[in-house]
Amino acid sequence: MTTETTDAPAGAPAQTTKPRVVVGVDGSEGSRAALAFAAQEARLRGARLEVVVAWQYPVLTTMPAFGVLPPVDEMASEARQGLEQLIRDEGLAADPELEVVPVVAQGPAAAALLDASKDADLLVVGSRGHGGFTGLLLGSVSQACVTHAICPVVVVPRPPGGPGD
Repeated sequence: MTTETTDAPAGAPAQTTKPRVVVGVDGSEGSRAALAFAAQEARLRGARLEVVVAWQYPVLTTMPAFGVLPPVDEMASEARQGLEQLIRDEGLAADPELEVVPVVAQGPAAAALLDASKDADLLVVGSRGHGGFTGLLLGSVSQACVTHAICPVVVVPRPPGGPGD
């Protein structure tokens, strides 16, 4: 288990920071597999599990059919509700062994995960999420995380029998 020691005044006891495991989710089967792996890893490490979902305000070249996009705070609220539901559905909300922290980030998923994992002990992502090219082994988000993260990264393969198999 990795801990960080903070600087303390002379004679004061050193304080430790709880290890952090960060996982990105988007509701796909691949991200659910990554969440299950990250939860188990957090239990083994005695770490806090930070579950990150990213959302983006849609970029449109024309007005939507009804002429109005939902307000930003409504979109963020829907993302938070979806994340909290996913955490409950996977049985993590009631797990006494885990400190689960939901994190909702606005912006591109890769950037949100890289930012959230800056001081993490581990970043966990699925190999494929809700992207457009199901035949690829690594999605653009997992590729960006593997390439640019400053902590160790685990890419959890998608469950067998899914699209692209």
